[in-house]
Parts: sequence; structure tokens; C-alpha cells
Amino acid sequence: MKTKINSLILGIVTLFASMSCGQKTENQKISKKMNEEKVNMANMETVTFGAGCFWCVEAVFQQIEGVMKVESGYSNGNGSVKNPSYREVCTGNTGNAEVVQVTFDPKKVSFDTILEIFWKTHDPTTLNRQGADEGTQYRSAVFYTNEAQKTAAETWKKKLNDEHVFADPIVTEITALSSYSKAEDYHQDYYALNGHNPYCQVVIKPKMDKLSKTFKDKLKKDI
Repeated sequence: MKTKINSLILGIVTLFASMSCGQKTENQKISKKMNEEKVNMANMETVTFGAGCFWCVEAVFQQIEGVMKVESGYSNGNGSVKNPSYREVCTGNTGNAEVVQVTFDPKKVSFDTILEIFWKTHDPTTLNRQGADEGTQYRSAVFYTNEAQKTAAETWKKKLNDEHVFADPIVTEITALSSYSKAEDYHQDYYALNGHNPYCQVVIKPKMDKLSKTFKDKLKKDI
């Protein structure tokens, strides 16, 4: 009887030990994956663009190879409202611009390419306006996060103006990112989820068609 009890105890201890080892191995796998994701994100670069309605800009950059994430939001307000709503931004009183925050892998797509796509997929010569959308919230802007981005954006702006690529001078604001808040969920992935609505068909689809022709070799292959 004593031998059976000892065997039972030994079996239980062994079972818990094996479960513990299995759990430890699984935790190690999860930890390793999380660390890899942190490393991967550490290698990413982020820039924030204002180029009119963020639905359009988001749709454009979601197609680009090397772009890992595109998020619609609001940036560089006057500080009067923290985490403003869409309704508040639309009044123009908060000073925020409708923006997209683009996270990309510089090993797959250069910042110069990102900037070229930015310049060529909206009108950077109209002050506080894109098409029928008018107000400071629709201003053309590069909100940079480091000096290299600032230098590259200023170089591009000067080059395009010097070469008279656009009929009128570029008025794009080039300023350090001072604030950012994510837009409401219904603004995220807007074109992907609402591509058949009238606004998307009339305003966004022509931009996408132009993108497919102008930057065909820069698009994601699985889209």
C-alpha cells in the first residue's frame, strides 16, 4: 500500500513537472515572438502626413510595398482640445490637421519614395484646401519625427519648386510632429471597407487609379 501511495505521489509530481516544463516552453515561445515583434518595430520608421481628407491618403499608402501600418488621426493642434473628436477638428478651431501616420520598413521602401508618393498624390500648392475640402484641417503637411526626415522633405520641396513641377509654388508645411491622436475607429481602413460609397468612387478611386499607373512597381504584390 505504501509503495502504491509513493508511486502515486511520484506520478503526480512528474505530471506537474512536465506541465510546468511545457508551460515554460510555451511562455518562452510567446516571449520570443513578442521580442521579435519589438525588434521588428524598432527597425520601422514613422512619418505623419497631412494631404486633405485622411480617407484618401490612408488608401494610397496602404497599397505601398514596405508600408507596415497606416493610421488615420489628428496632429499638431493648438492645444485647446486634447484628443479631439472628428466633429471638433472639422470646426477648424482645434488647429489639428487630418493626417495619416505611416509606419514603414526603410529596408523595403526608402523615405525618398514615401515622400515622392506623398507629393504626387495630392495638390501641395493649395493652401488649407484639397479639392472641395477646405479649412486648416485639410492642409498639406509633413510632420517629421527626426532631422533626416526634415532635411529630406525640405530638399524635395525646394527641388520641386525649382523645377516648376507644379504650376504654382508648393505651400506644404514642414514641421516637427508636436501632437498626435488616433481618429475614431470608423475612419480607419475607410476606403477598404466603404469603397463603393459615392465619395469613395468619385474622389478616392481616381487617386487609386493614378497611383496604379504612376507607382505600379511600388505597390504590394498581394493586393
